Amino acid sequence: MNVLRVSKWTIAAFVLPCLLLYVGLVFIPILVSLYSGLLDWNGIGESKFIGLQNFKTLLFDDPVFWPSVKRTLMFAVFSMAEIPIALFIAILLNRFIKRPNFLVSTYFLPVILSVVIVGQLWKTIYNPAAMGGMLNQVLDMLNLHSWTKSWLTDPKIAMYALYFVALWQYLGYHTLIQFTGIQNIPSDIYEAARIDGAEGLKADWHITFPMNIPIFKISIVLAFIGSLQAFDMIMVMTAGGPAHATDVISTHMYNMSFLSMKYGYGSAIAAFLVVLCLIATVIINLIFNRLEKKFT
Repeated sequence: MNVLRVSKWTIAAFVLPCLLLYVGLVFIPILVSLYSGLLDWNGIGESKFIGLQNFKTLLFDDPVFWPSVKRTLMFAVFSMAEIPIALFIAILLNRFIKRPNFLVSTYFLPVILSVVIVGQLWKTIYNPAAMGGMLNQVLDMLNLHSWTKSWLTDPKIAMYALYFVALWQYLGYHTLIQFTGIQNIPSDIYEAARIDGAEGLKADWHITFPMNIPIFKISIVLAFIGSLQAFDMIMVMTAGGPAHATDVISTHMYNMSFLSMKYGYGSAIAAFLVVLCLIATVIINLIFNRLEKKFT
């Protein structure tokens, strides 16, 4: 077999443009944000260097910040909890449906809808019955009047209502990812396992899940990091209200940076979010590296 030999300079010439673009769009903005977090600045006028004061205020004196971190992490946990469900659905589709591509595409439809459309749709569903809210109207029809709620204006349940919308929208996305991974597993392995008496859930536990761990990890990382950066749907549906009950890190950052005109403080929140994403990614990779060693 002939091996194409290319000089390092040629490789560098092709890689360099993309590398410069990546550095310019990712690393430099992160560094600028870190530096801006050290400033007392409204984003327009003169700035004043105040060191770590923004971070001190963030960690110890901001009554909204830590609750928003808690809600963000809960968002991430709920998002990761749907990945096993997506895997189970993908297994059922692959095993019992002869032509599953149509169903998989149907489940994927909510993902391609605009977040504004999804948010407005679910705001209408969650409205009070007097305003045409479908959910409350159905509960009334079933004589479950005590179950009717002000889903988006009750601080105790508003965040859970948003969790459900996110799970509904992205379940098809992760189902597609898991379904693609399962289809790439050779059928010969299942046939050999069937000869040895391993079928159904037993085969899934010993074959499907171990061989699908890299794909499972991709879904976990995407769900976790995407949840940490959750912003658009929350802004459309509640804008962080009522009384900061649905504020997450990104919405709090937006409010501080552009509504309160505390750009330096908002940059400090952004820096915290970047560090949190990096730590979460490292932890998830360590966990799945151990799982891969255990099952292989």
